[in-house]
Amino acid sequence: MISVLTLNLRFGLADDGPNSWQYRKKGFPYLFEKHRADFIGFQEANDFQTDFLNELLTEYDFIGKRSPSPSFWQNNIIFYKKTWTCIYREHFFLSPTPTIPSRFRESLWPRQCTIGMFKNDSHMIICVNTHFDFDTSVQIKSARLIMERLLRFPSDIPVIMVGDFNTTPFSPCYNIFTGHGQKIEEKECYFKNAFKKPFPGTHHGFTGSINGDYIDWILYRGKIFKQESMVIRDTIDGLYPSDHFPLYATFKRIEQSNR
Repeated sequence: MISVLTLNLRFGLADDGPNSWQYRKKGFPYLFEKHRADFIGFQEANDFQTDFLNELLTEYDFIGKRSPSPSFWQNNIIFYKKTWTCIYREHFFLSPTPTIPSRFRESLWPRQCTIGMFKNDSHMIICVNTHFDFDTSVQIKSARLIMERLLRFPSDIPVIMVGDFNTTPFSPCYNIFTGHGQKIEEKECYFKNAFKKPFPGTHHGFTGSINGDYIDWILYRGKIFKQESMVIRDTIDGLYPSDHFPLYATFKRIEQSNR
């Protein structure tokens, strides 16, 4: 079984009053005692947030931290259990020049993607963690760029992609990932969603409302199937860990028949 958790941490330098990072970070030990996962994808991670999580998650290593970077920089971090080995990693910008800090002209912020290929005793998995901009045209170009980058990886290795996509499954970029309207024989290239309609709200703005937009996704493709998926709506001492709900899912390998 492979388990995955994703969470937009919320920019740690934001002035969120009683929901500021200095207060809500105290609940993270409880969150990860209760919800352990093989892979955890964080978005909007400032360096000091990553350092805090690295001290907390002692059973994990991580990839995706840009160094050096400005003090306000936000990364897409993948923490992975030390029972896995990262055999390849890459970090790139969602832009016309992915290898240098940059952005699409219409993008409000420089957006990024982290990809890791991992191996344990018997399995391999590719994990993708990203954070999309708000502009629809940028989201389309970003989705196409990620799909193109994934063509460089072995096609027989399952892929799990997590992130804050700042849009719902009724958007053009979602169709690019899921192959909506494509021919049946091409479907193996595309992703499935770990959640089904009616999609749950994931962004709640520290209100706890379950009626927010479903903008945080867990997508998967390849020879794995989803066993369980859930939205984590826990509070710790009355505080939510972020203005987004964490999402959690487990997957199992599709065993090949011996013929």
